[in-house]
Amino acid sequence: MKPVTARAAQGMACCLLALFVIFGAQPVRAAESTDPRMSRILILEGEANPWHDTRATTPMLRRMLEQTNLFSVDVISAPADLDLQDFMPDFTRYAAVVLNYDAPDGRWPAQLQRSFEQFVRNGGGVVIVHSANNAFPGWKAFNEMTGVGGWRDRDGRAGPYWYLDDSGRLVNDDSPGAAGTHGRRLPFRITVRQDHPVTRGLPKSWMHAGDELYARLRGPGRDMTVLASAWSDPANMGTARHEPMLLVVSWGRGRIFHTTLGHDPAALASVDFVVTFQRGTEWAATGRVSQAVPADFPADSAPRIRADLLP
Repeated sequence: MKPVTARAAQGMACCLLALFVIFGAQPVRAAESTDPRMSRILILEGEANPWHDTRATTPMLRRMLEQTNLFSVDVISAPADLDLQDFMPDFTRYAAVVLNYDAPDGRWPAQLQRSFEQFVRNGGGVVIVHSANNAFPGWKAFNEMTGVGGWRDRDGRAGPYWYLDDSGRLVNDDSPGAAGTHGRRLPFRITVRQDHPVTRGLPKSWMHAGDELYARLRGPGRDMTVLASAWSDPANMGTARHEPMLLVVSWGRGRIFHTTLGHDPAALASVDFVVTFQRGTEWAATGRVSQAVPADFPADSAPRIRADLLP
């Protein structure tokens, strides 16, 4: 092993100082590749909670993106305490931010909210994964970006319920009530509703592995397009409606891909989640999708699992 020279040590110290200045004292797991041909992606995760184990799911999301050879991925873990005044990621370094993150109002200081809004307004991409649509019920801009969300005391003030009727037409319902329900984690069928770069080439419908089928989501629904839906079965505490599963939103010049799928590692390992997440992230980052649909995309009769991705 060669000895570390004074110049090399000084360079390493400068790099560490730069990371500290950019990210504060938060843990950063840097990307292995800095290939300029790759889109740089930030996965921002929150603390694990009794409902969503982000420490198990974030590494899976990272592996999915890196396996495409299209993305250079960083991961930042937001601190669990309520004082985030020193937490200030530089979003401008990234083509898109993947949010595997659920937090209540007041968790992000105003400066961090403004920084994120400016990033998206200027063309930054965002990917909302499952419970990230639960976050920040009182943050107007964030809820416009997600289109719809659930839980955390959301009600009619958040916007109407959004669902698709039997013809596939997007409908909003102003009935009063809380936002967010799901039944037991069972497999369910997903149906494509729109031709879009993310869904182009996918089968018309397929089976998704056991997961929470989010229903009765509320939100502003502005500049929102539902790409795929699933029937919420009354036999599993469902709404008897076609609920949004995959959707896209325009906000400023930014592109947002929102998947309500992905409760736990078993759901994330479903081949359809992997493929739509990879394609949705590429679209959010670049506005296009170059990835071919893999041959192992699930048949209409049964879901398929990527066992290699499981923890």
